[in-house]
Amino acid sequence: MMDKKIYVPASTTEPLASLLNTLRLERLGDGHYRGNDNLPQLSKRVYGGQVLAQAVVAAADTIDNCDERPIHSKTAAFLAPGDVDKPIDFEVEVINDGRSFATRLVHARQEGRIIFTARDSFQLRQPGFDHADAAPDTPGPDNLPSSVDLFASVDHPAARFMSSTNALDMRHVEGQIYLRPPAEARPTTHIWFKTRSPMPEGVCQTLSRAVLAYAADQFMLEPILHAHGLSWMSPGLSAATLDHTTWWHRDVDPSSWILAELHSPSAQGGRGLTLAKFFQDGRLVATMAQEGMVRSPEMK
Repeated sequence: MMDKKIYVPASTTEPLASLLNTLRLERLGDGHYRGNDNLPQLSKRVYGGQVLAQAVVAAADTIDNCDERPIHSKTAAFLAPGDVDKPIDFEVEVINDGRSFATRLVHARQEGRIIFTARDSFQLRQPGFDHADAAPDTPGPDNLPSSVDLFASVDHPAARFMSSTNALDMRHVEGQIYLRPPAEARPTTHIWFKTRSPMPEGVCQTLSRAVLAYAADQFMLEPILHAHGLSWMSPGLSAATLDHTTWWHRDVDPSSWILAELHSPSAQGGRGLTLAKFFQDGRLVATMAQEGMVRSPEMK
């Protein structure tokens, strides 16, 4: 397997350079990889979107030509919080190499303890039926406030941290909830996003899809907060991803604007569910489902 090697190019522009460096895993042997660098986090817990993306890269490194056979689905479970100061080891198990589909199991460990597991499936590019939901009619990103500008303008440790480390530019159609609750409590929200700087040349489609997974974990639980009129600054709020599924339908470019349509159909017992559709240039490129632990003294 070690000769297959997904290519992760370098960038000279931060914070994208740090993200790509984190996705450049060390090859330890057949099906074994190590992530020596974690993205910094104020919580000192590893960011879930990072592990989602790293697991895609590890699995893709065992696939013959991952551009001709890109990842099309991922089902993952977050089993324990990761320590941002410790490396993560990834073990990839080959389950199936069929004519059309290839399946991999990925386990992520820190000091021998499994913190994350996933099943990744790759499909050979093939012709077939083609239909998709239409993109929602929303304002475009050009006239919406930018998260980059917001974080740069706020004199707060968390805002300064996000300004220097977050590789995304996010623009909320219904208004951001970083600093204050939404104007209207509702379970549906729309967010435009892309990387703050262009992806470098030589990025394969599977890596682009991994970056989409990295990005979306930042806001997949927001509709749950929206539904209950909360913000990320609400006192006592605690949130963490429990499980996650992505289906990639079409090619995606994280350097160009992507519209996420997010809806939370249910929250109960300290858990909430979000379903999301992702559109680029009017085309449905991915669908996600994510359940998280979401707890707040205000959440009833």
